[in-house]
Amino acid sequence: MENYTMEGRTYRYYGQEAPLYPFGYGLSYTTFQYRDLVLSPPVLPICANLSVSVVLENTGQWDGEEVVQLYLRWEQSSVPVPRWQLVAFRRVAVPAGRETKLSFQVVAEQRAVWAQDWRLEPGTFTLFTGGQQPGQWTRAPSEVLSAQFTVTGAAQPLRGC
Repeated sequence: MENYTMEGRTYRYYGQEAPLYPFGYGLSYTTFQYRDLVLSPPVLPICANLSVSVVLENTGQWDGEEVVQLYLRWEQSSVPVPRWQLVAFRRVAVPAGRETKLSFQVVAEQRAVWAQDWRLEPGTFTLFTGGQQPGQWTRAPSEVLSAQFTVTGAAQPLRGC
C-alpha cells in the first residue's frame, strides 16, 4: 500500500457525503433544546485550552438521556484534516422540564495537526455542540449550536507547549 491518505476511507474524510448512520444517530422518547453556548476565551494563545459551556434543557414530557457531543472544525489548515473532529462527549440524564449547564475543556492537544510531527497552528476554529454531528439530517429533531474562536501566535510543535 502506497497511498495512506484517509480521503474517502472513513466518514471523517468523505467530503460532502454524509454517513448513513453517523455517530450519535438514534431516537429518544423526549426532546432536548440546547442554548447559551459560551467559548472562553474567544481568542486564545497557541498553547492554551478552551473552556466550553452549554445549557441543555429537556423540553419533553419524559425523563431522558442525551449524548452531548462537541466537534471541532479547522477553518484553514496547512495539512488535510477531517471535516470535523469529535473532541468530547458526555451522556447526561435530564428530568422532564429541567435543564442542566454542562462544562467541557478542549485542550490544546485536540487542535494539533500531523505534519511529520504533531504541531499546533494559529487560525480560526468552529466548535459545534449538540446531540448529533454537524449537518446531520435525521427524523429526530436535535439542534447543533456552533461558535467560532481564534488561536493566535506562531505555529509550533505540540511538545513545545
